[in-house]
Amino acid sequence: MDIASALIRRSLLRPDQVEQLRSRCGDRRLDQVAVELGMLDEQQALQVLAEELGMRFVDLNQVEIDRQLLRQFPTSTIFRHTLLPLRRDNGLVDVAVSDPFDLEGLDELRSLSGFQLRPVLAPKSEIEERIKQLLGVGGDTITELVSRAGEDDIELLEEIGDEAGELAEEAQAASVVRLVNQLLLEALAQKASDVHIEPQENRLSIRFRVDGVLRVQPVPPEINQFYSAIVTRLKIMARLNIAEKRLPQDGRIKLRVSGREIDVRVSVIPMLYGEGVVLRLLDRQGMVFDLQRVGMPPGVIETFRELISLPHGIILVTGPTGSGKTTTLYSALNEIKSPAIKIITVEDPVEYHLEGINQIQVHSKIGLTFAAGLRSILRHDPDVILIGEIRDSETAQSAIQAALTGHLVFSTLHTNDAPGAFTRLIDMGVEPYLVASTVEGVLAQRLVRILCPACKEPYEPDEAKLPPDFPRPVPRQLYRPRGCRQCRDTGYSGRTGVFELLRTDETVRRLCVERADTAQIRQHAVQHGMMTLRQCGWQKVLDGTTSVEEVVRITKGDVVL
Repeated sequence: MDIASALIRRSLLRPDQVEQLRSRCGDRRLDQVAVELGMLDEQQALQVLAEELGMRFVDLNQVEIDRQLLRQFPTSTIFRHTLLPLRRDNGLVDVAVSDPFDLEGLDELRSLSGFQLRPVLAPKSEIEERIKQLLGVGGDTITELVSRAGEDDIELLEEIGDEAGELAEEAQAASVVRLVNQLLLEALAQKASDVHIEPQENRLSIRFRVDGVLRVQPVPPEINQFYSAIVTRLKIMARLNIAEKRLPQDGRIKLRVSGREIDVRVSVIPMLYGEGVVLRLLDRQGMVFDLQRVGMPPGVIETFRELISLPHGIILVTGPTGSGKTTTLYSALNEIKSPAIKIITVEDPVEYHLEGINQIQVHSKIGLTFAAGLRSILRHDPDVILIGEIRDSETAQSAIQAALTGHLVFSTLHTNDAPGAFTRLIDMGVEPYLVASTVEGVLAQRLVRILCPACKEPYEPDEAKLPPDFPRPVPRQLYRPRGCRQCRDTGYSGRTGVFELLRTDETVRRLCVERADTAQIRQHAVQHGMMTLRQCGWQKVLDGTTSVEEVVRITKGDVVL
């Protein structure tokens, strides 16, 4: 079959492109090279092959797979050759393949299963995805099978100690090492920020947090017997005590995955049915700290830039855990850093290394707390200080003193909104007049998921079903999630920030000294132009960035007067 002529006939490739590809093919098929170089879509290439060879092309998302039938096939061959038995039809079993000329896998599957097979074509990525959904992440390893050659690409950047004992030997077995590696690789492939490994009464639950939302991962039931070995392997990698199962432990793993350095924070906590593990994945090279990219509206970013350029005072960023506070602060430091400015940070933990900035890791066990670190770094003559978090009265007082002595101080605080930062500091025991005279601005933020650009769909909203604080008049068209292959049927891809920036003026300072409550400060700020988190979220709905449901999920409704 002349695949080149078929592609030219269908206007998928030009003759000059075919000539260019032939010079690069070697022993490989022209269509495969074209797909690799991005000159041809894999789905288009497979549809052409299907027509030329008299085969069927199938959309696996539209096919109901017979799970009972699937159990009758050897898992090893399915994983190794990327083959997926779909259903039985007139005595033949349809098997999804991505390469119609790779007969070795089909022959092996036929001889081991005893079924007569009929190959149908589907994209390789879709076959792999459905195999993981049906047989579970690491399903081939769990059944003690050999994975594809050269697939293991995780490299530990720190040597692990020689652990003794039966538990350690089981955890260091090649199959367990491979299984843990596959879990980490799958989490990184899905761009997960956290991996939750949780023992239940009769099963092991594995969930990935992607774009702030937890997703249950399909795993085969046989993984239960590997639970202790998985936890022990992670403990060994993180240099934790594998014999200690009664107390919480925290550790860190440094990995290199396909050339990228990944930092993994490990937290192990004893629970009712065993130890629960949470892995926080930090991709050092995948992060870009740029204020333009965090999602601030034009008015907010201009005011924020003015605040971070002040000679002294305190700038606070508030929000719950995982709301992007650290990213915003690092982006602000990147914006103002220069050889003429000395910047020192005190963090717990130091999540990302920033070039040209001096970073200190807190060690509470040896007395290096936020407050102690802050007292010491003032003797290093800094211009700008970042305190990872104001957690207690001592740290708050130290930050106030640093601001009063001519330093610009950045920090984070856990409050629900920007006005709440003032009352929170006063509750910590800081004198109101000190809070009023040092805090120059407070930025509250949340993260909302971005609608997948490939599949978001327009719709005409029903005004009666919209929240009462949604901007009126309601536009004729908004967007909502639908779900496609690119976003794994979630309808969302990535996240952006919604912000609420309160710049301290004379009235806010007076209200603070008078110990006014949060509601009074908030009312004044809104009357004088502060955009609330909710209003910022509605702006992102109106411009098609996110959905109404996402803003409702993340933010609290404003009072409609």
